[in-house]
Amino acid sequence: MKTEGQKFFFERESALVFFNCFRLFNYNLLLVSRYSITFAENYLQLSPMETNVSLDLMQFVETNILPKYVDFGRSHGLAHVQRVIERSLKLARQTGVDMNMAYTVAAYHDIGMSGPRAIHHITGGKILAADQRLRRWFSADQMRVMREAIEDHRASLSHAPRSIYGKIVAEADRDLLPEVVFRRTVQFGLENYPEKTREEHWQRFHEHMLSKYSTHGYITLWIPNSPNEQYLKQIRSTIADVNALKAEFDKYYDEETQAKAEH
Repeated sequence: MKTEGQKFFFERESALVFFNCFRLFNYNLLLVSRYSITFAENYLQLSPMETNVSLDLMQFVETNILPKYVDFGRSHGLAHVQRVIERSLKLARQTGVDMNMAYTVAAYHDIGMSGPRAIHHITGGKILAADQRLRRWFSADQMRVMREAIEDHRASLSHAPRSIYGKIVAEADRDLLPEVVFRRTVQFGLENYPEKTREEHWQRFHEHMLSKYSTHGYITLWIPNSPNEQYLKQIRSTIADVNALKAEFDKYYDEETQAKAEH
């Protein structure tokens, strides 16, 4: 049976074949799922070559960076980083910024999870800045901007991101589909506090929802009129009804503990 890493490499190699074939027809593709390629309909409509993510850059990232996320757990793993990449590229297209930079920032944004989570944004910025292989595609100034963007992506940051790239990855990292927020919060608790009882996990879940996502929470959205605005309203509506919030916790807690038991 293939390991998660082996599955990822197999799918990556298959994906690159498709990317190179479709490149001949000036199509643009976006890898958005762990084991499949999804065609992003709006992305396919782009024809100017300057809006593409460089294929050799993408191959480098898919080969050398994304596989590291296999070790970061379900809450910060491959599925998460690929969703952040997808949303970052959509926002980059909307704002007209450099697609290669937006892609790279998204790919490296949680790479610092290899160390302490509390400073993973700082660690991630250092890892990107020290990666001399990226000099093939980016100038020293672009590397600085990307490092700062990674440093600025945390939701608990006390200041606004210093560049549009920081705002894009911060917005993209706020995976505010309600079911994703609830599930990832449960996953993080189970991964990091396995000794807690169900009731203790519920208390942690509830406190996190209030401190981060409620009307008095610290989360800030940086891109006006993004889909996250509507998602955050839905989350806040659920938070306001503690019984509804408890029902969401119970649903995802049961699913995640069952999945863990099966493995």
